[in-house]
Amino acid sequence: LTLDDPILKYVPELRAVHNPFGDMSQITLRHLMSHSAGFRASTWPWGGDEPWHPFEPPGWQQVSAMLPYTEILFNPGSRYSYSNPGVIFLGRVIEALSGDDYEMYVTKNILMPLGMHRTFFDRAPYHLVGDRSHSYFRNDQGLREARFDFDSGITVSNGGLNSPMDDMAKYLAFLIGDPEGGDAYDVVLKRSSLEEMWVPVIRAEDGEGGSGNDVQAALSFFIERHQGLEFVAHSGNQNGFISHFYLHRPSRTAYIVSFNTDVSSRSKGGANLTRALDSDLRDMLIKEIFARQAPN
Repeated sequence: LTLDDPILKYVPELRAVHNPFGDMSQITLRHLMSHSAGFRASTWPWGGDEPWHPFEPPGWQQVSAMLPYTEILFNPGSRYSYSNPGVIFLGRVIEALSGDDYEMYVTKNILMPLGMHRTFFDRAPYHLVGDRSHSYFRNDQGLREARFDFDSGITVSNGGLNSPMDDMAKYLAFLIGDPEGGDAYDVVLKRSSLEEMWVPVIRAEDGEGGSGNDVQAALSFFIERHQGLEFVAHSGNQNGFISHFYLHRPSRTAYIVSFNTDVSSRSKGGANLTRALDSDLRDMLIKEIFARQAPN
């Protein structure tokens, strides 16, 4: 595998997608990892809002059946647009190469080596159901509870992971790396590969994935600049949950925040108040922690 391989090499069904800008063989893994391939943002824009509908399409066959009704929205590599289907296609690449389901591959080769033993995909194991958070939406009409303990179906590679904060701290420690330069984390991914993933590819926009006015898409990560400091970051939202992590490499400091209530208000200009709180927290931590630890 190389990052410049065409996605068709591993997911040939994508040949059915309408690409008015050229042949589908021009779209590479690098395009998908940097969200510059031209695919739409939403996984399933054909409905699914009824309570009895699956939370997401349950299997690949639903997505592949709709590929002839899918189009590339801009010339691949020309600009950024966050794409959840693009991450699904990357998950399919892992399955094609490894022979494992995506969840099993990640569990065996990332979660277990990092000691993330209480992290799981989709519905909770019986012994962890009591620890799983409920999630909510709040707007001017009141509070509404979202689905609990849901199955993300075929979208598992872009939104099926559930992890407690102490497990996520282990993941952040992996991203920070061994200060002694050891190879304890190389069994998961070599440091040189991580560093390659943090090289900016294309200018991004405030919204899903990254935040702020100075953000670039790298390879499955985002590079953000706030108050003169550069961070590796990624945010996300799903079913009332909103999360965000930041890593400041020079000071080897990182944090993660997670909210279980997605709050918006038309009376405040339609603003997402949870996102605003996330930004306020980031700005405070940059001032009080990151800036003080940054090398002169």
